[in-house]
Amino acid sequence: MATDLYQHFRAEEQLFIDQIESARAQVLDHYSPLLLHFHDPREQYIVLSVLGKEGDVRFSYRGGYHESERKRCLLYPDYYEPRTEDFEIGFLEVHYPVKFGNISHPKILGSLMSAGIKREHFGDIITDGTRYQIILDKTIMDYVVTQVTKIGKMTVHLEPITETNLVIPTDFWEPIETTVSSLRVDAVISSIFHVSRQRAKILIQHGSVKQNFAICERPDALLDIMDIVSVRGHGRIRIDEIYGRSKKDRVRIGASILANNG
Repeated sequence: MATDLYQHFRAEEQLFIDQIESARAQVLDHYSPLLLHFHDPREQYIVLSVLGKEGDVRFSYRGGYHESERKRCLLYPDYYEPRTEDFEIGFLEVHYPVKFGNISHPKILGSLMSAGIKREHFGDIITDGTRYQIILDKTIMDYVVTQVTKIGKMTVHLEPITETNLVIPTDFWEPIETTVSSLRVDAVISSIFHVSRQRAKILIQHGSVKQNFAICERPDALLDIMDIVSVRGHGRIRIDEIYGRSKKDRVRIGASILANNG
């Protein structure tokens, strides 16, 4: 089955497809739930494509709050009813000396990665503009608290909190429908953020663009459904739908924009 799906996805996504197929087989063999890592929206879309909505193995996602972007995946047999505790999600608040400086999402992300924590082990980093909180795998919370004591040059303290103490994020996605000359990443950036194609290419060359949270190095990289493109200084784009071509031979897409993401 996996080889049939390969043609619909990128070559670099084949390993993830194999991992989901392997997890599906494990659930069937043991006839019990299996908890996976946090997945980004593109990975969530692939899981849906591999498993389907009514397959012999079901799946559910939970990310800690209703509008979460990165979510943890639970696979389970059709008899099973998932519970909140099955997802083993923990929450940390970042305490820092507000009077002496600011922290940011990229700085928190960098500190976590520098501590040797893989991106798959934590979900969203959320803020209300002042308070910052991290959603992560509950089993590594103690390790993270002891290892992450600085964010940038600022000394911080991470404190476990409950889900009821989560802030309401100030970020929100704005849905749009538009047309683009092609699904190349430079073309989409140019059209949605109203910059020239040349400027879009320069942003990519300077490492200012990420596709699905990894540095994008190719301006001709093609985007697909649920891809997320982050452009430093401009914001983020999520491709929600690809409708086909317009009468003027442009590609009609449904997208969402998260502005001023940095």
